[in-house]
Amino acid sequence: MSKAAPLMLSSFPRAIVHVDGDAFFTSVEQAIHPHLRGKPVVTGKERGIIACASYEAKARGIRRGVSLWDARRLCPELIVLPSDYETYSIFSSRMFEIMRRYTPEVEEYSIDEGFADLTGMRQVFRKGYREIAADMQAAICRELELTVSIGLSLTKSLAKIGSDFRKPNGITAVPGNKLHQFLPNIPLSNVWGLGPNRVQLLKKYGVMTAWDYVCRDPKWITKLLHKPGLEIWNELRGTALLPINTAPWRPVASISKTKTFTAPSSDCHFIYAKLMRNLESACIKLRRHGLRAWEISVSLRLKDYTESGLTARLDRGVTLPQEVAHVVRELFDQLHAAGAEYRATGVILARLEDDRSRQYELFDDHARTQQARRLGEIIQIINGYYGKHRIFLGTGLYLNRARKNDRDEPCWRKNTLLKGETRRKRLKIPLRNIKI
Repeated sequence: MSKAAPLMLSSFPRAIVHVDGDAFFTSVEQAIHPHLRGKPVVTGKERGIIACASYEAKARGIRRGVSLWDARRLCPELIVLPSDYETYSIFSSRMFEIMRRYTPEVEEYSIDEGFADLTGMRQVFRKGYREIAADMQAAICRELELTVSIGLSLTKSLAKIGSDFRKPNGITAVPGNKLHQFLPNIPLSNVWGLGPNRVQLLKKYGVMTAWDYVCRDPKWITKLLHKPGLEIWNELRGTALLPINTAPWRPVASISKTKTFTAPSSDCHFIYAKLMRNLESACIKLRRHGLRAWEISVSLRLKDYTESGLTARLDRGVTLPQEVAHVVRELFDQLHAAGAEYRATGVILARLEDDRSRQYELFDDHARTQQARRLGEIIQIINGYYGKHRIFLGTGLYLNRARKNDRDEPCWRKNTLLKGETRRKRLKIPLRNIKI
């Protein structure tokens, strides 16, 4: 136990919790497929790369990002499932709903983790902050059959460190008057915001732990790591600088769509069709948020995972794939190597702005532009009713050239439909796969 002097004497001037789902995607799969509990399960079959591994799979040395071929070599009995992001989103929404029972100040940081400010809620629940956090954890486990790990401390940075400290299904509460005992046990690599390069730089100066970091002079920290480094220094010392963002929707900085082929292909028409399908999907999301883009990037990934890309600035904000198709064609022609096998294409729309008002250039063809926008609206209505990509660009006709294999298998929920449901339109309720 550290004999260093406390950083502060108060216990909880603020009480921030970080809730982190334990192997979230595979835990959801095990919740809806009870026969998979206790077995090594991974998701990501459609990509050929593991997206999430259950703790049973992790115990056999399997980690996220490993190829399925390597994973099966490590664990022949591995159960590989296609990802079901719609169901994961449903469980995520319900997890955040449970968190909001304990405080209205909840930040949805990602699909499987969030922050909540419990400050002052002791008076409401008539119990301590750790007990409130434990109740939150128990409710998530009871109602969703998922385990989460929770960190409780004075700031978001400290809470996030705490949630990683005892995984899975753990609670780590660090009051202000115990920081001097907790931080010496935390390596720099576990500090939120300190990436590998910063960690290596700090180690050159003898800074090995979070405690070493907070004991340095703030002027030294600012000189070495500038304002972000000083922000981390304050957060680790219990001074909260990062607010809880309760906004239901955050401004979108960019929209990206990437698709891995179920089998690598050297067919240039097929590869280009995949790229254009990514563009169509990105534009659908762009219009759904009421935005337009002034910049587009495209990327092609080879069979050996080597990736190349190009970016183009546009002369006007676009919302429709037809408006930017010629630019994508030019970028594709510059990137594509004849005869090479590709495994993925990607599109990123950036420099986004609100599309509610539009100002035309002097020599724009207003009638043609209005006609194209109206056509896009009609296509959006039809696809919204009958399903995404029911009406698509002509390049989509080449998509049937793909070689089919077991990675084309849809997730269980898409094949298990209730009356009136389709693969594209389903009720937002999870189903349980009970084998009798």
